[in-house]
Amino acid sequence: MRLLKTVTAAALGLLALQALAAGRDYIYVVGSSTVYPFTTTVAEHFGKATGFPTPKVESTGTGGGMKLFCAGVGVQHPDIEDASRRIKKSEFDRCQKNGVKDIVEVKIGYDGIVLAHSRRAPFKWDLTRRQIFLALAKQIPDPKQPGKLIPNPYQKWRQIDPSLPDIAIKVYGPPPTSGTRDAFVELAMEGGCKTFDWIKALKHEDKHRYKEICHGIREDGAYVEAGENDNLIVQKLEADPTTLGIFGYSFLDQNIDKIAGARVDGVEPTFENIAEGKYPVSRPLYIYVKKAHVGLIPGIPQFLDEYTSEKAWGDEGYLADKGLIPMPKEEREKYRKIARELIPLKSL
Repeated sequence: MRLLKTVTAAALGLLALQALAAGRDYIYVVGSSTVYPFTTTVAEHFGKATGFPTPKVESTGTGGGMKLFCAGVGVQHPDIEDASRRIKKSEFDRCQKNGVKDIVEVKIGYDGIVLAHSRRAPFKWDLTRRQIFLALAKQIPDPKQPGKLIPNPYQKWRQIDPSLPDIAIKVYGPPPTSGTRDAFVELAMEGGCKTFDWIKALKHEDKHRYKEICHGIREDGAYVEAGENDNLIVQKLEADPTTLGIFGYSFLDQNIDKIAGARVDGVEPTFENIAEGKYPVSRPLYIYVKKAHVGLIPGIPQFLDEYTSEKAWGDEGYLADKGLIPMPKEEREKYRKIARELIPLKSL
């Protein structure tokens, strides 16, 4: 047993030397555009406070990052994945298949999904999740024939509800590879979809059909995929104040001088409302760490120490200043232990 440990340690040491020889003496992070500013901020603090190089952080979207992260082990593959949703079973299985066996899941905090508009918009938006679903779903329940679906006929918001403005439905949002898109369809779209009792019943009768209806976004121009670049969406909203855009709360917070968030089910997307669980469209954020790269790439444990420190993710931490909603203290302690002890996910 002792011999095996010695051989393993020697092998890891050799891998570390190979990594340095290959030019990878820095941590490489990919993934969510929502988590990107948080990880970038931690990377900057880490680089200044330690003797390690500042990690390289790329915004690829959660889905795109998972493909890169799960492609294999070695210096050519990322060490850490930023994710604005939990890893899917299909992604976990792909990782396992490609030799990425020990994945450490660290929840870092919470975020809200907002429907934002220009501060120059001529009215204040106050939407229900049902109205959001009816505006953006590919198929909606036929108002004339209960239990049947029709292609979404609504072109203007007022057609959905007389209280809404008489303007064209146009919403800029992320592509299917985005964790923000996944969270939006699950929390906002599905939240509105299941207000129809017969569709809600489908969840137990025909799960595939239920998901197809509730998660299907229209493709006729009312929803415009704007890529992973949230700054581009801000520009679109400023150019046309009658449009809406989908963001993580943190991005709204960083651009509060230009854009505002719509109320959803009567609740404003504020830091306090998301932290207290009042805002209905909120989600957890994660980072995933490749345990096999610890010892191969220098500084991963120290980087995780910085990320999970109270000065970073605590109630008064520098990530809260960037818009991250901190977890309760007990949850922070749980994930700090997971990060420090590198406890891997066993299954999904």
